[in-house]
Amino acid sequence: MSETFHGWAATKPGQALTELAFDPGEMRPDQVQVKIESCGICHSDLSMLNNDWGNSVYPLVPGHEVIGIIEKTGGQVKGLAVGDRVGLGWFSGSCLSCQPCLSGRHQLCSSAEQIIVGRHGGFADRVRAAWEWAIKLPAALDPASAGPLFCGGITVFAPILDCGVKPTDRVGVIGIGGLGHLALQFLSKWGCEVTAFTSSESKADEARKLGAHHVVATRDKAALAKLAGTFDFILVTANVALDWDFYIAALAPDGRLHFVGAVLNPVPVAAFSLIGGRKSVSGSPLGSPATVAKMLDFCARHQIAPVTETFAMKDVNAALDHLRAGNARHRIVLKN
Repeated sequence: MSETFHGWAATKPGQALTELAFDPGEMRPDQVQVKIESCGICHSDLSMLNNDWGNSVYPLVPGHEVIGIIEKTGGQVKGLAVGDRVGLGWFSGSCLSCQPCLSGRHQLCSSAEQIIVGRHGGFADRVRAAWEWAIKLPAALDPASAGPLFCGGITVFAPILDCGVKPTDRVGVIGIGGLGHLALQFLSKWGCEVTAFTSSESKADEARKLGAHHVVATRDKAALAKLAGTFDFILVTANVALDWDFYIAALAPDGRLHFVGAVLNPVPVAAFSLIGGRKSVSGSPLGSPATVAKMLDFCARHQIAPVTETFAMKDVNAALDHLRAGNARHRIVLKN
């Protein structure tokens, strides 16, 4: 039996979103149907709306930081039931049979379904996803603000585990926005000595409140030069081109410069800047469902939460303009 979902969609790049009624098609037996309570707005939503990555399909309903209540389950769904409050992020399905899936790295599945790529996402009243990506929200976390954890949060939490960051490490976070403000909280609670790199001096006090022990201006080359050989791990959450030589030089032996921000420009790296100190440059997408669950438990244990602003779902265009203007502090959540 067909159903009708209602969302907010763009019909071409750069266009304002308008209301869209759509048939989601037949529900798969491995899917859950979620009645959406709220959905965060990520910069990736803007990239998809603008077709910056060349994979947008219109009409496009963005939104991939969903919190909602399961209202229907397929016959193959495991571990979830109608009435469960869950969160959804960038991924909405994986094959469960490839080597990455079978080894618990579902986010690396080459055929993984992405919730707003070729299908409609969370700026809507309902959404569907495969059960393995619908993660129960711990009761200790506020559902009104938890949505951004399922993209911004896991994007910066997963590398802490995957890259073996230790509590004794000295770490840096470049960019104190939707991703970076969560990275500061995670890394400080992890036990690290944390330095925030920001282009906005107005964010210095807030960065310290979020867990940074030190704050350095990204435009202060003299200050950056003094940090040579300091950091075990530097996490890049910004999506702009910087003078990467400074940050590679700031790495200690065996240090790692790790990208989670979608920097569109090539990152030039001289081999000799890595070889002598056995340094590395790497990047990652989000995390596996198991890592998402670990992150949520860590947040509940340490009272970590996104800093959010709330708009009504019907005011989505005003919310997007607020983000485009650089005024979001630090994540916008749309509420149904």
